Amino acid sequence: MINHFRELWEYRELIYNLVLRDLKVRYKNSLLGILWSWLNPLLMMLVFTFVFGIMRGAAEGYHILVLSALLPWNYFAGAVMGGTTSIVHNGHLIKKVYFPREILPISVVLSNLVNFVISLPMLLLLVLISGIPLTGWALLLPLPILIETLFIIGVVLILSTVEVFYRDTHMLMDVGILAWFFMTPIFYTLNELPQSASILWIENFNPQVWLYRLNPMASIINTYQDLLYRQELTALDFLGRTALTAVAIFLFGYWFFHRFSARFGEEV
Repeated sequence: MINHFRELWEYRELIYNLVLRDLKVRYKNSLLGILWSWLNPLLMMLVFTFVFGIMRGAAEGYHILVLSALLPWNYFAGAVMGGTTSIVHNGHLIKKVYFPREILPISVVLSNLVNFVISLPMLLLLVLISGIPLTGWALLLPLPILIETLFIIGVVLILSTVEVFYRDTHMLMDVGILAWFFMTPIFYTLNELPQSASILWIENFNPQVWLYRLNPMASIINTYQDLLYRQELTALDFLGRTALTAVAIFLFGYWFFHRFSARFGEEV
């Protein structure tokens, strides 16, 4: 794997060009261009704040709670959906010239990361305007960003590989991402979930605990909200478990991708 990373570094200029290409395509022929990285989450925040905040009497600063979750979620969803089809959509490149194949899905993740980072100043500015003080905890933002990026790359490497052999993978992910969205605390908090519930044949199911255990994005999103909205650090046991999960999925995704990458040329 160290050799693979070294090879990626040698092709860093290609990664840069692919990221730049993705960003140009994203805003091509757009009137507002890169401003959409600010406007899109702001408009979504207004909708969620009206529907779930004002109408049900949510706590003060609810819009910051929502926006601090929407931005990293949009990063995740955009990178996963774009990265899943990155190999198939670039089949003509794979057949013509050699380069590390993982560059294609990784470049999609990085372009979405750039878009996410561009939108962060808008969030920080809105936090200050809303009267919520920015504390030293905000300096730890690179931590959840790193954990989320590793997790996304692992997921994308797995899905882009499966998509080569089963082209309906991205269609299933359309539904999967929507379901994942509602199972992630974006417009609600984990404390609002009951501690005991019955689901199908499962008795005494604790949604709060199992949402953390089965959904790494729940812990990642909650960390952003803790740092920017609650001015505290997420419980270290949950954060540590999520970090280990992200690293494990990243390593498995890298192994899984290279296990089948030799067959990409004949399959695409």
